[in-house]
Amino acid sequence: MTQPTVDPAGALAELGRIRLDETSLDDMLRRIAELANRSVPGTRDVSVTLVRGRANWTAAFTGDLACQMDEWQYEQHRGPCLDASASGDSISVPDMAAEQRWPEWAARARSAGVESSLSIGLPIQGSVVGALNVYGAAANVFDPAAIATAERFAAYAAVALANAHMYDSAATLAEQMREAMRGRAVIEQAKGIIIGERRCSPEEAFALLSKISQRAFDLFLIY
Repeated sequence: MTQPTVDPAGALAELGRIRLDETSLDDMLRRIAELANRSVPGTRDVSVTLVRGRANWTAAFTGDLACQMDEWQYEQHRGPCLDASASGDSISVPDMAAEQRWPEWAARARSAGVESSLSIGLPIQGSVVGALNVYGAAANVFDPAAIATAERFAAYAAVALANAHMYDSAATLAEQMREAMRGRAVIEQAKGIIIGERRCSPEEAFALLSKISQRAFDLFLIY
């Protein structure tokens, strides 16, 4: 069994110290995968699956093996990480040799050196869900204590990810609003020039700007 290099309580504390204004969503995902890999007993590699609608992808992973394990599930549109993402539950595969729910995936996992896995659902925010996937090199490596540790870590990670997702969305919206305001300022300036030159009303100036814009767009399509 792989022994943790970080105490679970210490991992949770470190997760809580991450500042959203200094960390991108991608960096947060990578940090979660790394801390889980170092704190859950028996872990060989960790990944984080994200699902939005019918799209699913591995957003962070500690090794290529974890990413490969996920990708095989995406190819078949079934597997523990996808089921855990959809249900929000914890799904354990204690022994790949005895796994009957996903026998083809389990056989490929064994050939790659993975003998057990644990996927824990992560309800993140809105239409985005996911799973924390923990892969082990030995069968029955995730005992009840290890599963409890992984579930406790996943619960904290879900909150951290939800907050990071909201912060990222808010930052994106704020930038879009700033762009819109800058665009509005340019439009108002152009309207002022037209009003000054043509002695027309603001409505007439805006109508003229609209015609000019449409004409430019039509010429762009032609050329």
